[in-house]
Amino acid sequence: MPLPSAPLTKGVHVGHLFYRLDRVRWNSLPPGEAAATLARLEAVCAANPGPAAPRVMTFVNVGGKADFVFMLFAAELQQLSTQQRAIEQAFPAGTLIPTFSYLSVTELPEYVTTDDDLKRMLQHGEKKLAPGTPEFDEAFAAAKKRNDEYLHYRLHPELDDWEIMAFYPMSKKRDGGDNWYSLDFDTRKKLMGSHAKTGRKYAGRISQLITGSTGLDSHEWGVTLLAHNLDAVKEIVYEMRFDEVTARFGDFGQFFVNLRLQPADLWAHLGL
Repeated sequence: MPLPSAPLTKGVHVGHLFYRLDRVRWNSLPPGEAAATLARLEAVCAANPGPAAPRVMTFVNVGGKADFVFMLFAAELQQLSTQQRAIEQAFPAGTLIPTFSYLSVTELPEYVTTDDDLKRMLQHGEKKLAPGTPEFDEAFAAAKKRNDEYLHYRLHPELDDWEIMAFYPMSKKRDGGDNWYSLDFDTRKKLMGSHAKTGRKYAGRISQLITGSTGLDSHEWGVTLLAHNLDAVKEIVYEMRFDEVTARFGDFGQFFVNLRLQPADLWAHLGL
């Protein structure tokens, strides 16, 4: 019986999979099996090339929490499950040991910038453009195009092949007076606007993907940060902790730091 079709109404499914290699079993494999495993994994990646879904990205973990790391993108839930099974079946039985996984979906932020927000920013911002003027209409059209592109790629990301991928899950606190969900919408939107302003300072140094996991996994969001060097990851996480939205309401899970490597480079790096 085929798996049932289970698409999202918006966005795509995202999986972060972490595995350790059982070296004892691996070293007992017959000659040629390491190369055959590599070929099978390369075939899985070739069948899911991206840049949007379906996509399978391969990494090596730094720090000892795993060996292999895979980031999966799929339009339908059964496709994500098929990608995971294909990765696991590429390896000889017993050699790939799961250590951590995270399931989430791409989504639009609750505090998304609306057309009215754009108009207010043009009217009351630095340029103070008057509605109904050609300058206002031109600036609004350009701002709306940028916002529409942002929303599209938030739902259908095309991640760059930057050297570092850092991942961590997080939630908003519900502790007494620090209950994020007891705040009214306007207050939450204002706080998130300040938080986003901090993030925009790292444009060109950090590429960020926020995926939703409420009801899907242990936290409410998964945060994926791509970077060219680890300084940028450390600095953005540190600086954002001074924003009230994080200082009062942030609750973080484990942090994972990983290097982007194609399968053949993974084999060379891990000595397989």
